[in-house]
Amino acid sequence: MAKLAQGAKYRGSIHDFPDFDASQDAETLYNAMKGFGSDKEAILELITSRSNRQRQEICQNYKSLYGKDLMADLKSELSGDLARLILGLMMPPAHYDAKQLKKAMEGAGTDEKALIEILATRTNAEIRAINEAYKEDYHKSLEDDLSSDTSGLFKRILISLATGNREEGGEDQDRVREDAQVAAEILEIADTPSGDRSSLETRFMMILCTRSYQHLRRVFQEFVKMTNYDVEHTIKKRMSGDVRDVFVAIVQSVKNKPLFFADKLYKSMKGAGTEEKTLTRIMVSRSEIDLLNIRWEFIEKYDKSLHQAIEGDTSGHFLKALLAVCGGKD
Repeated sequence: MAKLAQGAKYRGSIHDFPDFDASQDAETLYNAMKGFGSDKEAILELITSRSNRQRQEICQNYKSLYGKDLMADLKSELSGDLARLILGLMMPPAHYDAKQLKKAMEGAGTDEKALIEILATRTNAEIRAINEAYKEDYHKSLEDDLSSDTSGLFKRILISLATGNREEGGEDQDRVREDAQVAAEILEIADTPSGDRSSLETRFMMILCTRSYQHLRRVFQEFVKMTNYDVEHTIKKRMSGDVRDVFVAIVQSVKNKPLFFADKLYKSMKGAGTEEKTLTRIMVSRSEIDLLNIRWEFIEKYDKSLHQAIEGDTSGHFLKALLAVCGGKD
């Protein structure tokens, strides 16, 4: 499949269903869940072929026709991975992301990978919508929860990303050199006096968290010119832990966001077990944004299609639903 040029359109695999009839769909779902046992096939087929906007309309119609909550009914009829996928598709995107962030911070351990994957890749508008949804659903701010659940520089980076305050414009030629210089200092000079080190770290964080994607692409090019090194490779070598992981995620997202997600999908299915939660989270959250692009990047890098990878790694209704979200075989 032809690869999209930089800056070309991102495309999802799920679109508005033509000849959409919300009350007809509500009735189909009601019938699929009536009586003993449910028709999972009918449920997954319908929900994976409607856009999120259409699913919200179905929810409203379901309530007015039957006086019942569709989400609650689906929850009681489905279980396990399939439930997580279908219920995820039913949620408005910002509320879905908010829930994933909340889950990542709940309980004993923190799922840093999930926090990074979401906060390092969402646009300003998406981040702002997530903040609103988070407040609405959990009655506290995302920032407060991040604050009490993470610490140090990692916490500051996440909170910065969670403000959704990235510049939107093009590059600023004068600042490109300056920013590349800061990157070179923080990544090359590990023996900067400790006082300078923390102020450099703050500047580096500010650059990666607030400069526009277009500007950062130029900074990364300038960095290569100055140092002969790739910025991502250098971060991996010079830094460690969660801070390294979040900086790498930002750089990868800036360079090629669909490829970032293709890599994460590949890793979720590699080796012995499948990370169903990661697989589901990415398939749901990218389905209407850039899942087609992710599929192209996947086949180009791994010599097999995302469709094949899913087929080889999951089974049953969960497999069917994932393939429906994935779309074509490439």
